[in-house]
Amino acid sequence: MTERAGANVASRSCASTSASCASEEIAANARLVRQTLCDTVELEREKATLGQELAVLVEMTQNCIAENARVAQDQGEYQKRYNGLVERYEKAKVRFDEVTEAIAERSAKGERLAGFIRMLEAQREPVAEFDERLWGAMVDYVTVGADKRLTVVFRDGTGGTHL
Repeated sequence: MTERAGANVASRSCASTSASCASEEIAANARLVRQTLCDTVELEREKATLGQELAVLVEMTQNCIAENARVAQDQGEYQKRYNGLVERYEKAKVRFDEVTEAIAERSAKGERLAGFIRMLEAQREPVAEFDERLWGAMVDYVTVGADKRLTVVFRDGTGGTHL
């Protein structure tokens, strides 16, 4: 069953029942959000492609240096070719590092959301009073503005609630 179908089933089966069903519906929706926001498949593909490109550029640069050591050639042309390879490598490396960081961020967000989902699934009774564990599982951070209004950002990435 897909995440979306699971969310829809939870919605229909819990429409008129207890607070635990509300938690189930929220958990199903959170799983869908996690699947959508934390997917790294495309980033992993890009990282692999960039890794291959970096390896090729390293080899090309080494070959360029070796050829310059073996064969007499115009040093201006050699330097131009060498600098072009180094520039391409540096650009690819910057993108590789960005993609690697994005994967790590999405994975960390996925882990936080998984903890949030586990807390929701464990919640069987309606919340009658402040629950520090539930708060910690749901809220990523709170920002206090100059106007003393609070902005709450939840672990699923949503937020902007002003209190």
